[in-house]
Amino acid sequence: MQGTNAAFRMDQQYRYQRYIYDLSRKYYLLGRDTLLKELRLPVDETLLEIGCGTACNLSKLAYRYPTAQLFGVDASALMLECAHKHLQNTPYQAAITLRQGLAEQIRWQDFDLETAWDHVLFSYVLSMLPDWQLALEHALNQLKPQGCLHIVDFSDQAQMPTWFRQGLLKWLGWFNVYPQAHLLTQLEFLAAKHNADLQIKHLRGRYAFIAHYRKREPLNTQAKLPDLASYLDL
Repeated sequence: MQGTNAAFRMDQQYRYQRYIYDLSRKYYLLGRDTLLKELRLPVDETLLEIGCGTACNLSKLAYRYPTAQLFGVDASALMLECAHKHLQNTPYQAAITLRQGLAEQIRWQDFDLETAWDHVLFSYVLSMLPDWQLALEHALNQLKPQGCLHIVDFSDQAQMPTWFRQGLLKWLGWFNVYPQAHLLTQLEFLAAKHNADLQIKHLRGRYAFIAHYRKREPLNTQAKLPDLASYLDL
């Protein structure tokens, strides 16, 4: 029932927005292209984008990394319908696999894969999820021991005028988007708890942030691991 309700809410929200989604979002969902440029996907590595929307991000990754195995999941059937149309008759149609599902429930087994993900991507999604903490921890559990989680989302706008921040939050609320003040703290806590590598950078004025989190195997079963930078174009 919970999954049905979430899917219905997303379909209602994007019933009309889906037609202008890519055009309108590029003006305020900043940092997405920067994150994609920083990602590096070696041959045959897998990446799941949670909340893939129209598959715009996945298309860009497919162009840059034709050997990668790319997957997308979204709660909204209407958005996935747009994604399939977006990919139709493109070179990326066979390279990207899409399905409907929820962030806190999707598993790598649902795509008939033999192993967990190499990469999981959240692009302005966690700020839309009521139970973002559950979605975050579930995504980390679905990664390989050395897998990477990549996030771009709204930050706290702490270095921007108060009137701008208040206006932005009010406007985002109309679209059921609620930036999570404790998201970065949670990432830092999880990284410290699990001895993970974490890199965070803020866009100008702390409007948004980009985070790369790489899991580590237990120290007694894994030799020295490469730095997170080796997984990124940094």
